[in-house]
Amino acid sequence: MKGLTERQEKLFSFIQEHFSENGYWPSIREIQKHFGFKSTNAVMGHLRALENKGAISRVAGQARAYHICPKAVPFKSQETHNTISIPIYGSIAAGYPDRVESGDAIGSIQIDVSTAGIRSRDKTFALKVSGDSMIDAGIHTGDIVIVEPGEPKNRDIVAALIDGETTLKRYIYDRPNEPYLKAENKNYPNLFPVNELMIQGIARSVVRCL
Repeated sequence: MKGLTERQEKLFSFIQEHFSENGYWPSIREIQKHFGFKSTNAVMGHLRALENKGAISRVAGQARAYHICPKAVPFKSQETHNTISIPIYGSIAAGYPDRVESGDAIGSIQIDVSTAGIRSRDKTFALKVSGDSMIDAGIHTGDIVIVEPGEPKNRDIVAALIDGETTLKRYIYDRPNEPYLKAENKNYPNLFPVNELMIQGIARSVVRCL
């Protein structure tokens, strides 16, 4: 790896630290805000420079996705990360239930399996949040939730299909055969299924997108 400039070293360290703490890369806008760059194009220019010097490598087929090259990290600070790229599918209502059209992924996100709390990478996916019904749980509009299929426990936050519409809520099952969905915002009512309640997955972690 060729020598990095002082600014490139700082940017590279920021990416490493963010990934170690959160299990995913900082967004382009997070990097822009942290370093005070005037545009996202400046961020991309620095990322290309890091790529050219062998510090990071581009993920094939993804325009703005990179991996940190192991040889770029000093041996004494190397950590073993089990990084995977998972698809992002549309938006999910963190408000009143909404209809979400199924289809191809609109993007992807790199996460560290252990940091994100993922037990099985098979069929794990991500959804972009729309609405404010889960703000008291720290989930805001524009955030991305990492969702893992599985059997939910009482009070898990889940992506659910309730009477044909999809929403993100807390799963409450404190009475046998009477599960319902609870918002984390006092301005929203509890949701009780009339005909159907299907859990599509459990929200394991949240990615804040600035």
